[in-house]
Amino acid sequence: MQNKENNFAFIDGQNLNLGIQSLGWKLNFARFRRYFAEKYSVTTAYYFIGYVSGNQPLYSQLQKEGYVLVFKPTIPDGDGNIKGNIDADLVLQAMIDLPNYDKAIIVSSDGDFYSLVKYLYENNKLRFVMSPYVETCSTLLKKEAKEKIVFMNNLRKKLEYK
Repeated sequence: MQNKENNFAFIDGQNLNLGIQSLGWKLNFARFRRYFAEKYSVTTAYYFIGYVSGNQPLYSQLQKEGYVLVFKPTIPDGDGNIKGNIDADLVLQAMIDLPNYDKAIIVSSDGDFYSLVKYLYENNKLRFVMSPYVETCSTLLKKEAKEKIVFMNNLRKKLEYK
């Protein structure tokens, strides 16, 4: 019997949500979690998200589906939009857990993660970067992930919420 990998996913929740919305569909979180577990041996899937009290049903559902939620306090920006920047939290968690996983999957299109991706790639700890959409993915991420980048625009049939 072959040992499965012990991979962790680090998901930029807002980036994932907005990216999938820009493709015109809605993500089925249960299918997404199963997809990670079955296809990529993801044992832990961190979901980084800004905390908004009215979203408790969403948070409960994500936890039920097997995500480990990491909350960031939110504040309104100058236009009144809610902002919860999770970038530092995601990077910190990926580094804290570095000895605990075989490979990391970073789910985001945000170029702010290029240093993390570069480090993981150079140290053979990057499984891949998963970007919601090729058109909105940072050039920095594409450059640092090299051949280890996948896009979700072709996963609609597998992962769409119906």
